[in-house]
Amino acid sequence: MRLTVFWDRMNQQFGEGYAESVAKDYVMAELDGRTIEQALADGESAKDVWRAVCATFDVQQRLR
Repeated sequence: MRLTVFWDRMNQQFGEGYAESVAKDYVMAELDGRTIEQALADGESAKDVWRAVCATFDVQQRLR
């Protein structure tokens, strides 16, 4: 998954303003206690991070 697709799905799921906040502020157990931004900066693939988002939040089925 490309980062552009990842961010598009984040924006569709959470809304443009809130998606950035979730990525910056929400610490996720599925990402070993990191935020989305930290996991991506550490080199985690966008696909793996998106899977963690889907496992943590009630993501719309069409975006999974």
